[in-house]
Formats: sequence, structure tokens, C-alpha cells
Amino acid sequence: MCGIVGAVGQGPCYPTLLEGLRRLEYRGYDSSGIVTLDQKTNFRLCRSVGKLKNLDRKLKLRPIEGKIGIGHTRWATHGEVSEKNSHPHLSGDKVGIVHNGIIENYKAIRERLEKKNFLFSSDTDSEVLAHLFVEAFAIGLNPGQAVRSVMSQIQGTYAFAAISKDFPDIIIVARNASPLAIGVGEGGCYIGSDALALAHLTRKIIYLKDQDSAIVSQSRVEIFLSDGSPVQRDEIQVSAGLSKIDKAGFRHFMEKEIHEQPDAIANSLLAMTGSDYRLSTGISKEELRKTDGILMIAAGTSYYASLVARFWVERLAKIPVSCEVASEYHYRNPVASHLTTAIAISQSGESVDTLMALRHAAKLKLKTIALTNVKDSTIARESEFVLPTHAGPEIGVASTKAFTSQLSVLLIFSVVLAEARGQISKEKADEIHHQIQCLPGLVAQTLKIFERVKPIAKRLKSATSAIYLGRDTLFPIALEGALKLKELSYIHSEGFASGEMKHGPIALIDDKLPVIALLASNSLVNKSISNLKEASVRGARIILVAEKSVVDQVDFADDTIIVPSVDNLIAPILLAVPVQILAYLTALYKGTDVDQPRNLAKSVTVE
Repeated sequence: MCGIVGAVGQGPCYPTLLEGLRRLEYRGYDSSGIVTLDQKTNFRLCRSVGKLKNLDRKLKLRPIEGKIGIGHTRWATHGEVSEKNSHPHLSGDKVGIVHNGIIENYKAIRERLEKKNFLFSSDTDSEVLAHLFVEAFAIGLNPGQAVRSVMSQIQGTYAFAAISKDFPDIIIVARNASPLAIGVGEGGCYIGSDALALAHLTRKIIYLKDQDSAIVSQSRVEIFLSDGSPVQRDEIQVSAGLSKIDKAGFRHFMEKEIHEQPDAIANSLLAMTGSDYRLSTGISKEELRKTDGILMIAAGTSYYASLVARFWVERLAKIPVSCEVASEYHYRNPVASHLTTAIAISQSGESVDTLMALRHAAKLKLKTIALTNVKDSTIARESEFVLPTHAGPEIGVASTKAFTSQLSVLLIFSVVLAEARGQISKEKADEIHHQIQCLPGLVAQTLKIFERVKPIAKRLKSATSAIYLGRDTLFPIALEGALKLKELSYIHSEGFASGEMKHGPIALIDDKLPVIALLASNSLVNKSISNLKEASVRGARIILVAEKSVVDQVDFADDTIIVPSVDNLIAPILLAVPVQILAYLTALYKGTDVDQPRNLAKSVTVE
């Protein structure tokens, strides 16, 4: 959600800034802009509403000079989507800023500044930052003092960058609960909201911590604590794989990432296999034995992963699990006396609601574990232990390979935890390990259903609503399937536990309502089929997504999507794949923006 880039170096910087913004498109945005300082220290500003291609078109018609500059992709929070509200914002001809987050006390600051004759040209909360810098410089503060003065006056979450006509060789940056990284290159230095924005320029990345500020020049990075004392932050080498982001011949990143799931699961499994070829979490058996109750905190698709994992942990390890929506968790003053461990699940590791929930869990003295696809993310750095997924960069806003990788890692964690606590034998753990090792091949086999799903998706695109049904571990997959369909195709869809249909949702059923039903060969299959019959006799169009072993038991389905028969433990991972494909193809036939659905962001960095 929103993206910041910045560059200070030897050559014209606007192409570098534009490419950085392009690499941040996955985060979600509705406008974009770039500002530079030219050789005469005049600001050169270009902003545009809509997709980045609109900004690119403007820049091609009128390129902007300058070896130093900042850029931004905006997600509207304060003020409508318009060019005047797009970042960067200027204060006269003195200071330009870009900002991610929310300045909660901006109204009071704006009223004070307006009384001092500062002129505002936008409706945003962010613009106050530019004027605060001008005010600080006017009383003689140097850049380091000025940024600390600004930080002391604002409340909320932020990552911001500023350039000044009076200090034309530096970028001033700061962060609080919103991510910001600094890239150290050979001919210059760079800033970005994440490493992905910088990896094509340098592999040397420094992550700022909360309340850090920094002065970034072409050859030097100086970082300071909130009291002004200098501090060193570790320089991290990021993966070379981050530098290459392309669709590899696929129409969309999402299509590519669906097809990358066998490798993503295999890589995640490999990372959690020890030198003795047995499953391992990197957490000692002694620590695992201390785990008596688990809190799982997450949002969106990651939350649905936690709901599946609750079944696994409770059944295998016999430990109670509480799953919480991260954005709600700490605001209700939860009781945690029955819990020992918190697992924060976040694909990006930067979701602010999950981060805040994690911090609250830490205050409650819970052991903290991060499950994330970005090992250097804020959530990973602030946790005692990290369970990494190895899905690689996921650009499509709708999560696919990150989700199935999360599920794979959570299943492995459940198995290792259960064995450490003596709830399953070594032989049982090894048996499940073998089942998990089969997953990449099973997923690859399932990916062959694309052609079979196409005519089903063509019919589904005309629906105005849809219901997904599942029981047991497939109930969270029904929730995930409904989420995928609504966020990609804008078809209203809801997921329900099959047994709950009679408690309200059955009133929605008519001959225009598709019911997408998930079935696996488990102890509840007959009950699930009975629920489907109730929908079918009332006119619903049944789209069955099922294991091969149970398909013949549902001879009344209108459409059938078949996956291989698997062990019940891994069934939810495998059945997640066809619901992804169905949502993707439905959106494709509707003509929506698959990789960047309207109003959505990949990483939610403001509450």
C-alpha cells in the first residue's frame, strides 16, 4: 500500500525512480509522481492519476532533469484520487516530500501552519510534512535536527523522504511502523519501501528501525536514533533473485505464480528439512515442548491459512489454538493467560495490523514466531523465531504461491511440534513427511486442469453472487476461494461451512446462484454431500471441486473439477489450487485487472 523510492547518484535519476515505482506497483496505488532537483536546484515535478503508464507517458513527452529525486505511488486515504493529492508534495520552492502512512494529528498541525501563512494545495495529511521541514530550516536547523523536529510533532505511522533546495545533495528519511529500506550502490544510494524496489540497483540493503532517521547522500548513509545519536544498522545482502521480476511469457504475474507453486512448496519443504533428512523448524525441542497454547494472528488470506493450521495443530499436537484477525486483536484487550506462543503470519512481513498485533502479543510475554516470505521484514526482525516460506517474490495482489507455501510450512510446524511433545511417533512424522514430499508433484498434476476449468469460468463470469461451501479443513479453503473470486472478478461471493447453510445462507439459493463445493475423502464427506443435495434441489448450479475418489458420489453436480486423491492432511493445500485457477480464469474472461484489482493493495501498511 503506497510505495516510496528515492535516488541520489551520478546520472539523471528519473528513469531509476520510474523503474523503482514500477517494481512497487504490486503494493497497490491510484496515482503516482516524481520530483527531482535540477542543476539550478529547481524542483522538477511530474504527477499523474491512474496507472504508472500515465506518468511514464508524461515523462517521455517532457523528461525531467536531476541527479537527486524521490517518487511515490499513492493509495488514497486523505483526499480524493486527483493530481493535486498525488505525491510528491512541495512547500513552495523549498522542500519536496513523499510519505507512506497516516499523520493522525495533521488537522491541528495544518491549522497552526495556515495561521503562519503556509499555503496548502492538497487535501492530504502528508503535505504538512513539507511545510514542517520549511519551518524547521527557517529557524536554522540542520537536516538532522529538522527531521527530528518534524518527527517530534507528528503522530501516527509513517515512512517519509524529503529533498530540499537548501541541501541539494541529500535525501532525508525517517520511519515509524511503516517500512523503509536504503540501498547502498557503487555510484549512488537509493531508498525504497522494500528491497524489491532496490534489488535491480544493489544487493546491499539497510533496513531502518522505528524512530530511525537518516541522511542519504551519493556516497554515505548516516542513521540516527530519535535522540540524535548516531547508530549503525546491519547491511544485508538480499537475494539476487529479487532483481529479476518478469512474467516469463505468462499473461499475468498471477498466472505465472500459480504455476510456480510446485517449486515454491518444494523450496519451502527443503528449507525445513534438516541434515538428517527429517522435518525441522529451527526451533529446539525444548522450546517446542514449552508450547501449551498458540495464538495465530494474521489478515486476509494469511488468516485463512491460520484457520487450516488450527485443525492440524490441535489434531496432531493436541494444543489449543486461537486464530485472531490481526486488525481486531489488540484493540479488544485480549486475555492471553492460556497461551504461550504467538505466530504472526504475513506474506510481506510488513502488514501493519499484524505487526501491531505481534507487538501486543510480545507485551503479553508470549514467545513470538514470524511466518513470512520475507526473512528481513519488520515482523521477522521483531520475532524471536522465524518460519520462512521460500515462495520467491509474489507480485500478483491475490496471493497464490505464498498461501500454499504458508500452508506447507504450517503443516510441517504442526508435525514437528507434535513429535517434540510426544503426541505422534517418529514413524508417523516420517509418514506425513513423505506425504508432504509428494505435494509438489500433485500440485503440478493439478495445474493441468486449466483447460477443463475454462468453460466453467466462462459461465461463472455472468454470475452476480456465488457461495463456496466446505467442511473441516476445507471450510477455510471455501473462505479463501470466495475471497479470490470477489477480489479478482468483483463477483460478490461468500464462503460458508457446509453445515451452516441451513442456518441462513440457504435463503439465497435460486437457479441463478452458483455453489462451489469443496469435497475431500474424509469422515464428513457424506454430510457434505447431503448439504449439497439440499442446495441442488432448490435450483443451485453446483460446481464441484473434489478429489477423484469422491466425485462419483455426486452425480447431480452441474460441473466438476477433479484433483488427485490425497491424504486428508494435505487435501486443503491441494484443493486451494483449483479455486485459484477458477477465480483467475473468471476474472480473465470478465476482463478485470488480474494482477492489480481495483482498490486492493498487496501489503497493507496503514491501519
